[in-house]
Amino acid sequence: MNIVMLTNTYTPHVGGVARSVEAFTAEYRRCGHRVLVVAPAFDGMPQNETDVVRVPAIQNFNGSDFSVALPVPGLLTEALDAFQPDLVHAHHSFLLGMTALRVARYRKLPLVFTHHTLYEQYTHYVPGNSPALRRFIIELATRYANLCDQVFSPSESIAELLRGRGVETPIAVVPTGVDVEHFAQGDGTGFRKNLGIPENAFVVGHVGRLAPEKNLVFLAEAAAAFLKLEPRARFLLVGTGPSEADVRAIFEREGLSARLYVAGILESRQLADAYHAMDVFAFSSKSETQGMVLAEAMAAGVPVVGLDAPGVREIVKDRRNGLLLREESASAFVSALQWVAGLVRTERQALKQRALDTAEEFSMPRSTATALACYETLRARVLADHTAEDEQWEQVVHLVEAEWNILKGLTGAAVAALGSPEAQGRGAV
Repeated sequence: MNIVMLTNTYTPHVGGVARSVEAFTAEYRRCGHRVLVVAPAFDGMPQNETDVVRVPAIQNFNGSDFSVALPVPGLLTEALDAFQPDLVHAHHSFLLGMTALRVARYRKLPLVFTHHTLYEQYTHYVPGNSPALRRFIIELATRYANLCDQVFSPSESIAELLRGRGVETPIAVVPTGVDVEHFAQGDGTGFRKNLGIPENAFVVGHVGRLAPEKNLVFLAEAAAAFLKLEPRARFLLVGTGPSEADVRAIFEREGLSARLYVAGILESRQLADAYHAMDVFAFSSKSETQGMVLAEAMAAGVPVVGLDAPGVREIVKDRRNGLLLREESASAFVSALQWVAGLVRTERQALKQRALDTAEEFSMPRSTATALACYETLRARVLADHTAEDEQWEQVVHLVEAEWNILKGLTGAAVAALGSPEAQGRGAV
């Protein structure tokens, strides 16, 4: 099967969607399928990529680590003619997602959309953030989903949310799987030694993009309070982003800077080693559609303490492989960390084994098999005549026009921000 994936984020960007597209692409190819990835250009992107088409993009949009792909009519025609896709898979409902819709309609191909992101949780990156903008984004994603032939939801919680918002297209729950074997092996002792973490420390760890939507100020406050009660405890952060400064400021204020370790972006073996250096994984985000890092942590045998939220409740089972907190309070989070720290060896081993068992449920081969079965069903089905959807499509065009007007304003702001000679050097490519 020839599958074309269109995504607004891809390697070397580090984030859930980019990692998901990369993981599924690798697994589909391993299964013998061809995959063409269409993605924005990024600074530091790999050279001589195979079956990847890059489109021009504005880098570091509005101070974030995202790129905004610019519409370039006709750029993909030659590549798609040569590739001859059987199916189009969009990973966003806007920008390249709109391109995916046009490609699928023009070529009469099935269109799949993965609703990776609760987009309304990210409007703080946009000037003029408002409830009206959030409603617009929700409406756009819902209407887009209803123009697709199949929607993938990373978790059952998000599937229920989408149905509640009016998505009528069939929804399949297809989480991004994890490489269980890879994360099951790691040198936690060596990682601690290299970073200067004491061998007997109780390490609270977190992996992810350090950004406001991840609720990291709350997590840092709770972790600092726990460290004050537990002298041997340390806090390990893996990732980078704008909230790193906030976390450091909290630990400095509490006199705990020496017990905070920020490892930056880690990949492959180093990331597995980092998980194995942790005694508990702490997670406070409420904006996830799935908890991929939670499954990775559990594949390393690390229990999780997390807030009850979509994408989290599907993985964390209270007092079986961690603690799921209904109350968002620092005191509750501290108590949960104390509970894990106070377990005796046999209890800790039982918790670890149940975490390992959970990770197997979210393996990459299992998720890939689910996705490919949906693809095959779509290919076998005679695609319905989309003429009846013309009216709905026209409504979406009006939404796209509104989106484009917003984007033009944002692009103008970005160009102004990139107006200095230094900024221009790292601007649009």
